[in-house]
Amino acid sequence: MRTIVHAAREATKACRRAFADMRWNCSSIELAPNYLLDLERGTRESAFVYALSAAAISHAIARACTSGDLPGCSCGPVPGEPPGPGNRWGGCADNLSYGLLMGAKFSDAPMKVKKTGSQANKLMRLHNSEVGRQALRASLEMKCKCHGVSGSCSIRTCWKGLQELRDVATDLKTRYLSATKVVHRPMGTRKHLVPKDLDIRPVKDSELVYLQSSPDFCMKNEKVGSHGTQDRQCNKTSNGSDSCDLMCCGRGYNPYTDRVVERCHCKYHWCCYVTCRRCERTVERYVCK
Repeated sequence: MRTIVHAAREATKACRRAFADMRWNCSSIELAPNYLLDLERGTRESAFVYALSAAAISHAIARACTSGDLPGCSCGPVPGEPPGPGNRWGGCADNLSYGLLMGAKFSDAPMKVKKTGSQANKLMRLHNSEVGRQALRASLEMKCKCHGVSGSCSIRTCWKGLQELRDVATDLKTRYLSATKVVHRPMGTRKHLVPKDLDIRPVKDSELVYLQSSPDFCMKNEKVGSHGTQDRQCNKTSNGSDSCDLMCCGRGYNPYTDRVVERCHCKYHWCCYVTCRRCERTVERYVCK
């Protein structure tokens, strides 16, 4: 459970970082498991959160195996394919297969045994959790460390390691932006999730799906789980989602100045310490009305 708690904290940080520049900034994830309606209604935002949570749990378990924090597992298996010229397999790979297996058992169990809630919501959450684990699989990459005289890197020891969770969150955010709205509709003898506007094809395994459209999150509205963007900081020079025009929903913004003290003119002294001076500068910030 210590690993699960760690995964929850990492998922919260990754979500807040990924959506820091958008109207919906993932602040309601802090209330888990007592979510507001933005994460309870089968929205695009809930699709992202369930996918990221599933990825985070499997990620944390896989890494805990590698670090020796879990007694039931160890390093991942050595790949069967050769690592390439000048490389050799070694080190301790992240145990992705164990992380996926145990993560799926933990993430999906509530949806499989829960008697309350709609079947459509359960299917949506199960699908999006699997998309999260798929994104985690895609993040597995070869990592290497050099060996040789004077750092010549004549031989490299390599292993399979996972990218950081924030990188997985970035991948899932791309899928969030292109998520597909679905409906729960009979197909054959059972009901399935099918695209609302493109029901000529089944839902792709790689895409996030949602059941209900989200509000614009411009104004505070507890009924739909919107915190609004009043008092949110915006970027006056940006043309993206964090621009003052988009973030403030056309309501305008208030400028203010802030004094920032930071370290500067740092020097390294042999051996071995660093000295810095303290510099003060004025920063102009903009906050939505």
